[in-house]
Amino acid sequence: MSRISHIDLDDANLPPPTPEIEQERKVAMYDLMEENTFSLPRRDDRQVPEGPYRVGLSIREKRLVFDVRTEDGGPAAEFHLSLSPFRQVVKDYWAICESYFDAVKNMPPSQIETIDMARRGIHNEGARILEERLEGKAAVDTDTARRLFTLICVLHFGG
Repeated sequence: MSRISHIDLDDANLPPPTPEIEQERKVAMYDLMEENTFSLPRRDDRQVPEGPYRVGLSIREKRLVFDVRTEDGGPAAEFHLSLSPFRQVVKDYWAICESYFDAVKNMPPSQIETIDMARRGIHNEGARILEERLEGKAAVDTDTARRLFTLICVLHFGG
């Protein structure tokens, strides 16, 4: 299976992120570049360029766009996913993240851990939805889906 060698977020039209959102983005980007699994399936007996891939993520006309390119910048695939299946889980994710960010500042470790477990559960749900939406378009492992989901959240809600 191949991988993503570079990821580019089209966040030019978003408001500046809060420090917490910027930290989430940085961690997801770093972890994604350190380890990921991403491949394109064969389609209609057409040859698919092999990875590693350069992936651009953007939101256009209320759709999540994956612009997948080869290492040398040649087009490999582009697919558009409706944001509708992500809306509630993204909203829930940021709500629990805000609780977590606040808890880290002034709550005991046991309460922080409880909130973090809930955050991980919502994060896993977002990754599951992404894996389902990518079916037939791209193959990713669960950790890659989790990291991509975080980047989708950053794009979806901006700052």
